[in-house]
Amino acid sequence: MTWVEIISALLGLSCVFLAGRGSKYNFWVGYLYNIFLFCLFWHQHLYAAMILQPVAFAINTFGHWRWTHPKEEERSAADSSSLKVSAMSRGKWIAAAAIVLSGGCIWALCLQHFTQDPAPWLDSYVLMFTFLAQYLSAQKKWECWIVWLIVNVANIILYIASGLYIMPIVSLLYLTNGVWSLLSWRKKMKRGE
Repeated sequence: MTWVEIISALLGLSCVFLAGRGSKYNFWVGYLYNIFLFCLFWHQHLYAAMILQPVAFAINTFGHWRWTHPKEEERSAADSSSLKVSAMSRGKWIAAAAIVLSGGCIWALCLQHFTQDPAPWLDSYVLMFTFLAQYLSAQKKWECWIVWLIVNVANIILYIASGLYIMPIVSLLYLTNGVWSLLSWRKKMKRGE
């Protein structure tokens, strides 16, 4: 256990807590969280998770913009300067599943051949599901929480297998927050918020 893992855990918990409550401040905490996770995963040789961080930083920036600059028809009933929670279409779900499945396979094969990643397939699919969850979060789609639940269960397994101590506990707390957020965002969507 390192101080980087401890700070990452605290930042991650704060970010996810704020996101689950629809707070725009989650993005500022998220920027720091990406930087600390990059360092943590580099040290643990979890290269897919490490590579995720610069991309996650970019998605976080995109989400920050989307949440604070909604189009007229996307504005929340509770706050017209905020993006409202919405749902994905079936066609977008099918496209997302195809991208996740094919991208995870390609990335896992690359990791197997070019790195010492201890769990290339799990690491790769966690990466792809995380990209999807982050993209859906940036768009304020309530289904992002379904994907986050999958990511958190997989991360618990991955972190334990990689010898991390705090991050599995953090992922368990994320899992709990994810269930609450899934229900909360569903209610917000029905209210047009």
